[in-house]
Amino acid sequence: MPGGPEIWIIIALAVVLFGGSRLPKIARNLGRAQGELKKGLSEGNAEVSKDDKPEGNAAPQA
Repeated sequence: MPGGPEIWIIIALAVVLFGGSRLPKIARNLGRAQGELKKGLSEGNAEVSKDDKPEGNAAPQA
């Protein structure tokens, strides 16, 4: 994990490469993508757990 000086270098490079006006847009899009990923993972986990539960009418398999 980067420490204090490394973080400032990364921030400075990001400002130089992308410009100050584009950084909020990039951060917003990354946040939305992260939210969509979490939403998809939770939906996938719910679907998997739903499929793992045996149905009440099913006979146990030997």
